Amino acid sequence: MRWPFIRNLPRDFDFDFVRLAPIAAVLSAILIAGSVGSFIVRGLNFGIDFVGGALIEVQTQKPLDIGGLRRVMTEAGGEDAQVQSLGAGNGAILRYRVPSDADLNQSTQTVKTALQKAFPGIEIRRAETVGGKVSGELARSGAIALSVAMLLMLLYIWFRFQLQFGLGAIVAVLHDVVLTLGVLSIAQLEVSMTSIAALLTVIGYSMNEKVITFDRLRENLRKYKTTPLGEIINRSENERLSRTLITGSTAIIALSGALFLGGPVLLPLVFTMVFGVIIGTYSSIYVALPIILLWGVRRDDEDAIPLKPADARRR
Repeated sequence: MRWPFIRNLPRDFDFDFVRLAPIAAVLSAILIAGSVGSFIVRGLNFGIDFVGGALIEVQTQKPLDIGGLRRVMTEAGGEDAQVQSLGAGNGAILRYRVPSDADLNQSTQTVKTALQKAFPGIEIRRAETVGGKVSGELARSGAIALSVAMLLMLLYIWFRFQLQFGLGAIVAVLHDVVLTLGVLSIAQLEVSMTSIAALLTVIGYSMNEKVITFDRLRENLRKYKTTPLGEIINRSENERLSRTLITGSTAIIALSGALFLGGPVLLPLVFTMVFGVIIGTYSSIYVALPIILLWGVRRDDEDAIPLKPADARRR
């Protein structure tokens, strides 16, 4: 028995993707400008992984006194004190920075002592500290990881297809990264090493979409050597649209549980991945392919060889 939703999906589409490309280009330019503006005005909400500081997870016996917790941390020497409720019970995540000339471990112990004194019965579940030097190294490592991943992908696409395919893929992935970071900046979700892992996952998903898109396009270029490139792009995208819809919606459904029920700790990670799936699918059609359309492609590859049915090959 097939699901009614899947059964009722149309098998053939006839969207004119190329006609909407100029509108999509304007939309992408506006979104990128908004993202850059948010970077300048608001910046990113870097976690202690990048700025250095301490994180303490606590459980109180009484209802959370967010103002009181923040006041105690500030009085004990913590700067930029933040309290994040865990959503269930009386648990909370406390974050703060310490002065650059202060001893981080001693400062953390001072804050823990102050909390235990101000809130009798409070339970310190965990405490993590990251020094400024370590946070700088983590930031550099994260930037290097992103850069190396994108360079290797460019080389792979160039080797597998053509140079313009590789450049289209890299521009599209950069588009995805900038917009994803822009959304994190606007929403002021915490950016930590976990966020870098989510960004790498987004890059991987986005690049996988580009490879599938380019593979179908190359196949049709070999089939229809005299057909205008714009028509081949439309044909290729319409042929794979049902697969794209099912794959993307399946990924989003799988992540939705953690997005809505995972709580504030998982929110930055899952939100980044959900947004990346959506924007990665969009950029495959309206960023990578328009670059190929403007650049043009070679059509000197060999003709496609039609596959024979299994029973025909046995004869």
